[in-house]
Amino acid sequence: NDPRQLHALTRQAAEQATRESTDMNSNSSRSHTLFRLHIEGRNKLSKQTVSSVLSLVDLAGSERVSKSNCKGDRFEEAKNINSSLSSLGTCVKALAENNA
Repeated sequence: NDPRQLHALTRQAAEQATRESTDMNSNSSRSHTLFRLHIEGRNKLSKQTVSSVLSLVDLAGSERVSKSNCKGDRFEEAKNINSSLSSLGTCVKALAENNA
């Protein structure tokens, strides 16, 4: 109910996000973040209530391993990030086809 609480949560999420440097990006996101905000509004006169959910998604950056010159832990991260993004794409495609 308090905008300050929302701001504190988003600041905390930003602080916990993982970022590393690669040859392609000096501040590359290495983690995915999903933030769901449940919103409810109420008309005081009619007592009618409406609700919705706002989803904010920050996906880790997909990078070509050959161009980013990743090695060791960064290489394994890049493989996992690319694999998870590919899986997400498959899910989104399936959802879109089911709703067509």
